[in-house]
Amino acid sequence: MATLLVKNIDTLYTNDTDLGDIKDGAIFVRDNVIEQIGLTSELPATADRVIDARGKFILPGFVNTHHHFFQTLTRAVPGAQDEELFDWLVRLYPIFSELDSEATYVSSTIAMAELILSGCTTSSDHQYLWPGDSKLDDQIRAASEIGMRFHAVRGSMTLGRSQGGLPPDHVIQSEDEILADSQRLIETYHDPSRYSMCRLVLAPCAPFNVTERILVESARMARSYEGVRLHSHVAETKDEETWCARTHHMRPARYMEKLGWVGEDVWWAHCIFLQPDEIQLMADTGTGVAHCPSSNMRLGSGVAPIREMLDAGVRVSLAVDGSASNDCSHMINEGRQALLLQRVAKGANALKIREVFRMETTGGASVLGRDDIGVLRPGMAADFIGVPLNTIGLAGGAVHDPLASLFLCSVPKVDLSVINGKIVVEGGELRTIDLERFIARHNEIARRNVSKYPVPERFKLV
Repeated sequence: MATLLVKNIDTLYTNDTDLGDIKDGAIFVRDNVIEQIGLTSELPATADRVIDARGKFILPGFVNTHHHFFQTLTRAVPGAQDEELFDWLVRLYPIFSELDSEATYVSSTIAMAELILSGCTTSSDHQYLWPGDSKLDDQIRAASEIGMRFHAVRGSMTLGRSQGGLPPDHVIQSEDEILADSQRLIETYHDPSRYSMCRLVLAPCAPFNVTERILVESARMARSYEGVRLHSHVAETKDEETWCARTHHMRPARYMEKLGWVGEDVWWAHCIFLQPDEIQLMADTGTGVAHCPSSNMRLGSGVAPIREMLDAGVRVSLAVDGSASNDCSHMINEGRQALLLQRVAKGANALKIREVFRMETTGGASVLGRDDIGVLRPGMAADFIGVPLNTIGLAGGAVHDPLASLFLCSVPKVDLSVINGKIVVEGGELRTIDLERFIARHNEIARRNVSKYPVPERFKLV
């Protein structure tokens, strides 16, 4: 059994109410589990691998609860730079349709690399479009190789434009095809055990691009297996609200409630346009949310009522969303954006540093149904990150409050990342893959796919 000792930590932020913050802290890991935590002087002096973390602060790895990895291929695409969600999708759907197995694998690797280097140790990904030979297996392979703890989200679209939906018909799948593949993936890859590195989620994409049957049947299937959860976009834009009112004669949140899409095994992405009673619905049923501040700003969608959700007791997590609606996958920056967006909308005390910290850690763990990550204490998974104090971005800040500096100042990347007891980042460098090679191939695929679809003279819905 391999052991790891990280010692002489300037400040260890355990995120545990009993242990608190520990100066001159240390973590002792056996295999993939934290065995001891406390003062350096109290822990074993040796291990198979010893890391001297003098001059660093250590905290739990961040949890990203909503993403679209494949969209790293379509960052900053002309014609999608200044559009709201529906028109943005209309521009990008044809480019998305060029995905294949390699593109899915390479783009997933790039997205996870950026996440890991910015402090993320657990991520979900909502892949809802499956052209060519692309499949969720490609993402699971990428996660295994890079060392990411992964919640693979089998997304789907069934309602094409000819049926009153938004996506073109050629990118949708039949309900039976989706359900058969969902069952295959769950039975092949889903691991509900403690410290699991791969779990499955079922996720019809959004009310405006899926049928009622796929929502109902996906929920039924997920709930027939241990630990398979449910996810979808809900209440993201006014356009969605209008579409649901016209099509279903109710608001998005109530439509999802009608179909059984509430509960502690469900979390929704965005949730910008919610009424007070809908926020209470989420709190009463245990339905969680993935808050995506950068994407919401990038597309001009609006400001989610996060303060109100927290006050009501809704489980709130943080997510970067797709790289084409954020244009980066940086978890530390996403915390900063969450903090600032609530403050510009509701005042300087609208959201506190520790609240953002919890959203990025225990909030994410909660909506993913995990009690083994997000906190550093004995018996928890060995997922943690380290940030050096003496960097230009933290100069004059970390000396006062390292944790606050993380979200208020500038941290390009973490110096250390341990995921499931394995060192994935050390000295600020990703150790598990040849990143330069992946970047080069990723850029080749991006250029190829986008070049096939120059900006048309008219692509907007209206």
